[in-house]
Amino acid sequence: MKGLSIALLLCLVFTMLPVSAGAVDMNIPAKSALLMDIATGTVLYEQNAHERLAPASVTKVMTMLLIMEAIDSGKISWNDTVIASEAAAAKGGSQIYLKVGESMTVTDMLKSIAVSSANDCACAMAEHLAGSEAAFVDMMNARAAELGMNDTHFVNCTGLDDDPAAKEHLTSAYDIALMSRELMKNHPDIQKFTTIWMDTVRNGTFGLSNTNKLVRFYPGATGLKTGFTSTAGYCLSATAQRDGLALVAVVMGSATSQERFAACKQLLDYGFANYAAVSPEIDPQAIPVKLGTAGIVQAVPAQQPQLLVDKSQRDQVHTEITLDQSVSAPVSKGQRLGTLSVKVGEHTIAQIPLVAADAVPRLTWSDLFLMVLRRIAMAK
Repeated sequence: MKGLSIALLLCLVFTMLPVSAGAVDMNIPAKSALLMDIATGTVLYEQNAHERLAPASVTKVMTMLLIMEAIDSGKISWNDTVIASEAAAAKGGSQIYLKVGESMTVTDMLKSIAVSSANDCACAMAEHLAGSEAAFVDMMNARAAELGMNDTHFVNCTGLDDDPAAKEHLTSAYDIALMSRELMKNHPDIQKFTTIWMDTVRNGTFGLSNTNKLVRFYPGATGLKTGFTSTAGYCLSATAQRDGLALVAVVMGSATSQERFAACKQLLDYGFANYAAVSPEIDPQAIPVKLGTAGIVQAVPAQQPQLLVDKSQRDQVHTEITLDQSVSAPVSKGQRLGTLSVKVGEHTIAQIPLVAADAVPRLTWSDLFLMVLRRIAMAK
């Protein structure tokens, strides 16, 4: 919000109820696993979550993130034409068998990546965005660094391990959750593709079937990405939402495809059974303004809180408001005027600044003089 100082932003502190990641041993059948709340980034369960492992096609979460960021920023559009290069057409593994020179819209390219994990489309989009796959990989690593993905180093945009350099293509369950969270939280349009079970491209002549079976069989599933190579084993970043609670479950290195789906289902079931999302809402609060061009200013939350609580305590959440009795003009937009405290019983789980919704300038001497004249005229 414009006018918010750094100090004010630092006051926007969310103090979560105690959450012990991994306090319950679920013995997930995978080399590593993690469950994260998408709204807050809170880790709800972890098992070797920072072990650096090959992610296979779960890599494409970052590929899709960069594509969505380019679309949402206006750098490219859904209807742009993407032409397949020789390098893109030569990609192996999962593909839609692009031919050299074949053209396809960004929409169909992204659909093919999200639904069928098309390596050829991932390469074509990388080249479309950055000029080459190598340049796109630089973008991937830069974005990973920005997201705090400290366990990650990408060498390609697909997750294929068919060249010697691929042994350095590593990430972790925690880092996969970070990029999955960024994609699902800030680019909701991706769900138009990640929730597709079956569809077509090439004017209905080529069928797509989602590699993520949870999309069809798990209630509330919203995505996201499967992966498999002989090096990586079976991997999955699975997202789902119920009753306002959005979760991402990640498993890496499962022995079979069935185990990865069962493991993510187990993680998601645990999250939905034990946690709840709360978003307290309050009406704007009017505060009198002294010597202002307006008599009152509305105090509103600096940010709509999205909080995570133990499910058993959801009905105990309540709010308390502390406000300045009045404020002297000038008032800046975003100026702190009070505090919204969110509590469970007597325990405060969040404190959100209440700030001025609009600026209120101070009355000038001319304004005051005119006010006096009007009062004199009204008194006659």
